[in-house]
Amino acid sequence: MEQNRMAPCIQLPLDNKLLESVVEKAKDWALMHGACMRSKTNLNKDVLQFAPFVLLPSTFPRREFQKAVEIQPILNELMHKVAHDYEFLSSSLKSTNTVDNFTRRLFEIYETVRKDGITQPTSLGLLRSDYLLNCDSGTIKQVEINTVASSFGGISTHLGHYHRYVLQELGRMDMIQNLPENRALQGLCQGMLEAWKLYNNEKAVIMFVVEDVTYNICDQRFHEFELRSQNPNVPVIRRNLTQISERAKLGSKKELILDDMEVGVIYFRAGYEPGQYHSENEWNARLLMERSKAIKCPSIYYHLAGTKKVQQALAKPGVLEKFLSPDKTSVVKEIFTGLYSLDKDEFGDRAVQMAIENPGHFVLKPQREGGGNNVYGDQVRTAVEAMKDSEERSAWILMERISPPMQLNYLVRPGDPNNGCPPLSDVVGELGIFGVVIGDSEKILVNKQVGHMLRTKLSTADEGGVAAGLGALDSPYLVDLSSCCE
Repeated sequence: MEQNRMAPCIQLPLDNKLLESVVEKAKDWALMHGACMRSKTNLNKDVLQFAPFVLLPSTFPRREFQKAVEIQPILNELMHKVAHDYEFLSSSLKSTNTVDNFTRRLFEIYETVRKDGITQPTSLGLLRSDYLLNCDSGTIKQVEINTVASSFGGISTHLGHYHRYVLQELGRMDMIQNLPENRALQGLCQGMLEAWKLYNNEKAVIMFVVEDVTYNICDQRFHEFELRSQNPNVPVIRRNLTQISERAKLGSKKELILDDMEVGVIYFRAGYEPGQYHSENEWNARLLMERSKAIKCPSIYYHLAGTKKVQQALAKPGVLEKFLSPDKTSVVKEIFTGLYSLDKDEFGDRAVQMAIENPGHFVLKPQREGGGNNVYGDQVRTAVEAMKDSEERSAWILMERISPPMQLNYLVRPGDPNNGCPPLSDVVGELGIFGVVIGDSEKILVNKQVGHMLRTKLSTADEGGVAAGLGALDSPYLVDLSSCCE
């Protein structure tokens, strides 16, 4: 059966001469405004290339976009409460911890700092909830919620300006009003500065924990420069886990001291995948930071709250009601899709059978962030059959595959020989909504939605992570539709 479609914002195809002219301008606009990354295939720290992007903003139903925006503070509240519920995190991750060494190591740090006594009760959450439009229901469905290193708030803020420029070049100034304002970068950085104020030391610095080599450098630097713009008195430093392990220590009041500077806020843009912990030194650095007085984004329990296994546990009947009021619960349930445990029990056995019988209906997800880790299509059956008699299956969850509508667009990639006139392609988009939440186990001090991003991929592609090299940056063009799949 042919996948449902949405009409693009402008009638396509464009005339070849017009297309070639606009694409050339668009690439230069991206390069000159920092919508860029470093090359993963030919790394040179002095050279940037534009990040993959789509030429035109993608059509998105206004009603569903507004729903995603309005629900974000509820999701912020939910994740904050989940992160502070030790019993729920412990029971949800119990089976996973026995077979997934990375999740177990994170949980051991949580156990250690909890046993020692949490030094810094305040946490900063910079979250991103991701959605696909679902043609079966005509509404958005949540793909996942990210609690660590929620990226592209920086570049995405600029993409709206880029698409305004392109529509202007195409003589469609009348359409610009349908591009929603996006202040994700400003809102995320404001959240960091609010946490810095709560730390209450004007000499403290904000530290970005970064990879050994950063490819998504513009997005990270946009955050750093925006912080300096909003408050020039707050120094921002960048260190990787190895450097922290070698040079950081705790002061007499458990303040985190690094290179003679006191760290007030720690913003993790790394530390979410096993390859970033080269040895015990990096794990010791993570524990040292968690033991410190610095406000973490995320704290270890916020990090654990964002695992796929916890997401699946939240979808079980009666669980949301533990954390949210009845009216908020009903709103969140509307965005959930089917999520199933693969634990070795009767429910897990049933999910295994479902995956084997209908692999195309599901996505197999591990407890990993960063893109490129999920299993799709017939490989779902192969993977599940290989581990159905093993405890390893508890480290995965099964999610119903969402069927988003396709639309036509031009996907522009660096180094593509067709980039002068890229081919017209069927694409699908994934919307991300950013949220900021600050608080402790007793109260929430800040809770707001701050902006959005849109990632688009070829309709034939399974994954869509831009940093992983699989998707393209986009902006939503809001339209009034009675159904998202007309």
